[in-house]
Amino acid sequence: MENLTWKIRISLLWLFVAVASLLSATIFIMEPGGLEEMVSELAAGGPGMYLFVAIHYLVALAMAILSVTLKDVANRWANIILGIVFTGLYIVGLIEQLAQPTAHQILMAGSAVVATALIAWYAWKWPKQEA
Repeated sequence: MENLTWKIRISLLWLFVAVASLLSATIFIMEPGGLEEMVSELAAGGPGMYLFVAIHYLVALAMAILSVTLKDVANRWANIILGIVFTGLYIVGLIEQLAQPTAHQILMAGSAVVATALIAWYAWKWPKQEA
């Protein structure tokens, strides 16, 4: 039962990351000139940028499902690795937000850093199974 609690915590954090990312993009689009800026940045990155954005959102959603369905060892390592990778990506995003800070962008980027760091932390601290 304790393993299920850990899995649910991590799964909910992945859902939080996915929803918060979408919310952050939505708020950014609503800012004056936000939609034009987002479209120009994506277009400048080419088709690879669109694929990166799609993968970014889908990985978080897929990990929410996989966190409750994978076997414990694979689950633990997938969450440690992807938690660290996503934390790094969100730290870079947070640093970029600090160039032209707005309160909501810093809040959203900061919360994503905390959530993904917690994913990696919970996966790292996952209780060992007795044989």
